[in-house]
Amino acid sequence: MTTLDQGSRISPVEGGVPPSMVDRMTVILDAFGGFSSRVPLEELARRTRLPRSTVHRILDSLLRLGWVEHSPGGYHLGPRLHRLGGGEGHHGEIRAAAAPVLNELHHRTGMIVHLGVLENTDILCLDRIGARPDSPANARVGGRVPAHATAAGKAILAGLVPEQVDLAYGGEPLRRCTDRTIADLPGLHRDLGRARARRGVTFARGESSGAVACVGAPVRVDGGTVAAVSLCGPLADAARLERCAPLVLEAGRAVAAALTSSVQLMSA
Repeated sequence: MTTLDQGSRISPVEGGVPPSMVDRMTVILDAFGGFSSRVPLEELARRTRLPRSTVHRILDSLLRLGWVEHSPGGYHLGPRLHRLGGGEGHHGEIRAAAAPVLNELHHRTGMIVHLGVLENTDILCLDRIGARPDSPANARVGGRVPAHATAAGKAILAGLVPEQVDLAYGGEPLRRCTDRTIADLPGLHRDLGRARARRGVTFARGESSGAVACVGAPVRVDGGTVAAVSLCGPLADAARLERCAPLVLEAGRAVAAALTSSVQLMSA
């Protein structure tokens, strides 16, 4: 299900229909890719490789129970999943403010867009736009990935002073996800220093997954970094991703402006 951690996903079954109703529901919910995605029925059937009539019947049940909703743009994940995925409270405010910006960034680049926040030393994925069940990007909505191995995580860590980074990791070795993952604090500090010189823009090349490259930028509000936006694609597209860095930085600033505006409206 969309709110489960990465590795729990049930992929579409080639050459057959998933054996149980729960499996089929999970495949359909995974096919959305993120809370902000709106997907037509025909596209859901194509992504899941399930019969259109089966997808429609299951969507009717999910709609009635609040797991999905329907709008002119298609189906999207509903309030029950928002609650399970941390949709209420501050995370929900960040995600709501970011949704139009994430969609625009995906539209302009055609690549997968993530929104993440820092939780301890992990990046928690709040939203993901443009991903399909077979996408290489491994950060799923509700999933956690070591922050030092991701562009989004490093964009937030770069907003901390070095002493705060040291305190967060407590002198412990950094967990390796691939042979490209930064594995020690001095190496991480060097990378974060370069990011600060680039106004917070960060890169990850095969560090969380050997097949994925990302560029990230911070969402700064009131002098602090509250979240990060990242753009991800195949490692072979790393050069193209890096050329998109100005767009990602612009998106981070747009999310910050939208979040500041929404907070001001609520407090008015």
